[in-house]
Amino acid sequence: MLLFLSKTWRLGDQSLIGQRDCFSKVSAINQETYTKKKQISKKMAKTLLFAPLMLLCRLWIADASFQAALVLDMAKILLDNYCFPENLIGMQEAIQQAINSGEIQHISDRKTLAAVLSTGVQGALNDPRLTVTYEPNYTPVKTPMLSLFSKDQLARQVKNSVKLEFLDKNVGYLRIDRIVGEEATATLAQFIQENIWNKVINTDALILDLRYSTGGELSGVPYVVSYFSDPEPPTLFERIYERPKNTTKELWTLSTLQGERYGKKKDLIVLTSKRTNGAAEAVAYTLKNLNRAIVVGERTSGGSVKVEKLKIGDSGFYITIPVARSTSPLTGLSWELNGVSPSVNTKPKEALSRAKSLLAIRSTIPKAVQSVSDIIQRYYSFRDKVQSVINHLEATDFFTVISEDNLAVKLNYELQSVAEDPRLIIKMAKNSPLVVQDDPELETIPDDQSFLQALAESVFKVRILPGNTGYVRFDRFVDAMLLQKMEVQMVRNVWEPIKGTDNLIIDLRFNTGGPSDSLSILLSYLHDVSSKLQLFTIYDRVQNTTTDYHTLPDILGPSYGSTRGVYVLTSYHTISAGEEFAYLIQSLHRGTIVGEITSGNLLHSKSFNVKNTDIVITLPVMNFIDNNDECWLGGGVVPDAIVLADEAEEQALEVIQFHQEIRSLVEEVGELLGMHYALPEIAVNVKKTLHTKWTDGFYRPVIDYESLASQLTADLQEISADHRLHVFYCDVEPESMLEVPKIPTADEASYIINTLFKADVLVGNIGYLRFDMMADIAVVKAIGSQLVQVWNKLVNTYALIIDLRYNIGAYSSALPLLCTYLFDPEPLTHLYTIFDHATNTTTRVMTLPEVLGQRYGPTKEIYILTSHMTGSAAEAFTRTMKDLKRATVIGEPTVGGSLSSGTYQIGNSILYASIPNQVVLSADNGQVWGVSGVEPHVVAQGTDALKVAKNIIAAKN
Repeated sequence: MLLFLSKTWRLGDQSLIGQRDCFSKVSAINQETYTKKKQISKKMAKTLLFAPLMLLCRLWIADASFQAALVLDMAKILLDNYCFPENLIGMQEAIQQAINSGEIQHISDRKTLAAVLSTGVQGALNDPRLTVTYEPNYTPVKTPMLSLFSKDQLARQVKNSVKLEFLDKNVGYLRIDRIVGEEATATLAQFIQENIWNKVINTDALILDLRYSTGGELSGVPYVVSYFSDPEPPTLFERIYERPKNTTKELWTLSTLQGERYGKKKDLIVLTSKRTNGAAEAVAYTLKNLNRAIVVGERTSGGSVKVEKLKIGDSGFYITIPVARSTSPLTGLSWELNGVSPSVNTKPKEALSRAKSLLAIRSTIPKAVQSVSDIIQRYYSFRDKVQSVINHLEATDFFTVISEDNLAVKLNYELQSVAEDPRLIIKMAKNSPLVVQDDPELETIPDDQSFLQALAESVFKVRILPGNTGYVRFDRFVDAMLLQKMEVQMVRNVWEPIKGTDNLIIDLRFNTGGPSDSLSILLSYLHDVSSKLQLFTIYDRVQNTTTDYHTLPDILGPSYGSTRGVYVLTSYHTISAGEEFAYLIQSLHRGTIVGEITSGNLLHSKSFNVKNTDIVITLPVMNFIDNNDECWLGGGVVPDAIVLADEAEEQALEVIQFHQEIRSLVEEVGELLGMHYALPEIAVNVKKTLHTKWTDGFYRPVIDYESLASQLTADLQEISADHRLHVFYCDVEPESMLEVPKIPTADEASYIINTLFKADVLVGNIGYLRFDMMADIAVVKAIGSQLVQVWNKLVNTYALIIDLRYNIGAYSSALPLLCTYLFDPEPLTHLYTIFDHATNTTTRVMTLPEVLGQRYGPTKEIYILTSHMTGSAAEAFTRTMKDLKRATVIGEPTVGGSLSSGTYQIGNSILYASIPNQVVLSADNGQVWGVSGVEPHVVAQGTDALKVAKNIIAAKN
C-alpha cells in the first residue's frame, strides 16, 4: 500500500496536525500486536509499511483536498473494523510520505477514484475482499429480526432451504441451502428433529449436499456438526474474532442435543461447489478435518465470517471490509479466502453421482476387511500373529478410503505395520506380486535307467576349472522323490567327477527354483556323513505340520565333506528353492555366496482374491526355519561378494585364491596374542576360539583383507571383552610401529604450546588448564621451558581445573612428570605398577624427585573434566589421580583404554594387530585396571562439566 500511496496519492505539501491524539490510539494496537509483529518476515514487513495510514484517526489537514479527507476517513474505518489489525502496523514516517504524495488529487471521476483506491488497498493488504465503491444512492438492506417472524414463518423458511430424499441402498440425501442459526434452531428444535433428523437417523449412509448453500449463520454450525459427532468429549473446532467488538467466540460440539445423533460410524459425504459459502464452508471444513466426512465436488468459494459495507465519511463512497475472521484449532488455518478443498475433485453436476459410486465402494470395505481376516485366519503361517493382525484390522479407521486402490494401499500398510512380514502383501490384481508356488505333484517317473541318466545330464552340468576347482551348474530343483530315483546317475555325473577337487563352485545364476524338499539331499553331500545335522524346518499352516530336514547318513556317493570350500554363484534370476539353497549355505556357514542379490520372490506363498473386489492378498502358507530357529522372511539373499552375475565365476576364483591365506592369518593372530597380550589366560582362550570359528566356517563370508580385518576385530573383542584389540589393514608400515617421537623445533614447539594448551585464570582465582594430547616425554622435555611459562600462570591459583574432555591420549611416558607437579617432592608417590607381558617385567611408576618450576602441591584441590572422548594416556592420568584420591573427576565415563598397545604385522600380509601388551595395577589397591572407562565422581554431560566444576568450587567458598 505504501508503494501504491507513494505512486498514486499526491496530497501536496500538507502539514499534519493532531498526530499526537491519533498515535496514542494507534499505540494501543501496536502494543497488543507487538509479539506477532516480531514474527513477521522482513519481506512482509516491507509490504506492510503503509499500515500507519490505515491506523490513522481522521486528521485535520490544512487546505486538505477531498481525496485526502477520503483517504483518512478510510484509514479510520480500517483501524476500527478490519479483522487483521496486526497487518496495520507500520511506521509513522509513511504518513508524511503519503501526505506529501498526491496523484489521486487529480482524479475527478468518482468511480475511477473508487477503483484506484480498491486496487491500492487490496494489493497492500493482500485481501481481495477489501473494495471501495462510489454509490451515492446506496440504501443499506436491513435484515429483518428473527423475533419479527412467527414460528410458522420460520418453519416455512427451513422447509424451503432443506430437501430430504432417500436413495437406493438406504442412502439418505439431505440438501441444505442455508444453515439455520442458533436462535431459529432453538425455536424450531422439535420441528427440525421430527422433519429431518428422525428421518435421517435410520439410513446406512448420508449425502449432505451443500452445493447450493450460499448463506446462513455461523451460530448454527455447532448444531449441524454435533449431529455427526460423539457427545463427549466436546471438541473446539473454530474460533471467531470480531474486530469492532475486539472479542473472540469459540465454537464447540454440543454435549446435548434433542433426539438421537447420526453418530461417527456411518458414512457421510459432503457435496460442495464454488458457490458453497460462509457457514456451509465452516460445516464442510470442520467435518472434513474431524475425519468425519469425505468432501466431494469443487473447492468452495472462500467466503468470510462477516463482511460489512461501511460508508466513508459523508461522501458517497463505501468500503466493504471483513470485520471478523475464523481460525480452526484443528488445522491452525481457515476456510476463508482459500475455501474448502474437496477430498474428491469433480464437477458439481457430477458430484452426486460420484458420491453414490463412492458409497458403493465404501460399502464393500467391511466385507473386504472380513474377507482378509478370514484368509489370514485360515492360511497365514505365523499362527501366533494371526489374532493380533485381525484385532488390528478391526480397530483400523478406513475413513480416508475413497477407492479400491486406496483400500488396497491402506490394508497393506496396516498389515505390514503389525505383522512386520514382507511376505504379507495386499495389492490390486493388476499389481499383484509374482508368487512362486511349490511344484505340483509329479506324475509317476519310470525306473528306466537310460531315462534317468538323460534326466541327470539335462539337470546337472559339471566341469573341472583351473586350480583343481569343481564346477556344477543346475538350473532347477527337482522333487525329492525324483532326485532319490536318479541319485545313482547324479553320483555318477556330479559327485564322482568332483570328489578330488579342492574347492567347488555351484552355479545357481539361472536357477528357477523348485520343491524345497530336495535341498536336504544336495546339502547332505556337502557335509560329513558321520554326524546328523539339522538343516532346516518347514511349518505348513494348511496341513498344520512341522517337518525337520537333516543331513542324510545313507547317501549313495562320496561326500564332499564340510572342510573344502563351496562357492555359490547367484543372480537376480535365482528364485525359490535356489534362494533357499543360497540362504542355507550362509546360515550353515558352509560356503561363500558370490554374485547378485537374489530375486526375493515370495517363497511358500499363495494369493487369494479378496471377496467382491479386485484386490489380491498374498501371504505365506509355510514358514522356512533355518538351523538357528530363525524364520526366513525372504527378500533376497545378499551375497558375501556382490558383483555382476557375468563376473561372478571370475570373482569366485579370486576369492578361492584369497581363502588359501585365511587359516594361516587367523592362526598368526592367535600366536601374536599368546606372545604379547597383557592377559595371557585370555589370550589362550581367544586363540582356541579363533581356531574353532575358522573350523566351523565362520570365516567363509570373508572375501578380502578389509572384511577379514573387520571379522577378526569383531571376534577378538567379542571373545576377550576387550575393545582395545583391533585388526586393521594398511598398504604401508603403520607409523605406530616406528615408536620414535619427533623432537620439535623451536617454531614447532611454539605451535604445539599455542595449539594444544590453553591456560587461564577464572573468576575466584581458579586455574583452568586444557590440553588435548598426551605428548611423549622426549617432546615434553624439548618444550619444557615454554611449558613452564604456561604453568606459572596457574601455580598460585586457589584450585585447578584440568580439562581432558577432548584429550584422546597418545604417549604415556610423560605421565609421571605431569603427576609430579601435583604431589610433594618427598616421599616419592607410587602412581601405578606396569606389568609388561612381552618382556615379563614389572615396573613401579613413581613421581619424580625434581621438576622445572614450582609444584602445585598436594593440598590444593584438583578437578578433572572428562568425556566419552577421554582415552588412552589421558584416561590413565585420570584413573591415577582418582585412585590416589588427589582429584575430583567430573563429566562422563571415559573410553576405557590402556597405557600401551603394540602394533604387530600379521604374517607377511598387509594386516596389522593392535594388542594391549601391558597390565596396569592400581597403586591404591593393587587391582588390575580393567578395560572399562573411569567413572566420574560427579556424572554430568561433557558439555556441562566445566559449569558443574565451577559451581562445586563456588559452593565450597
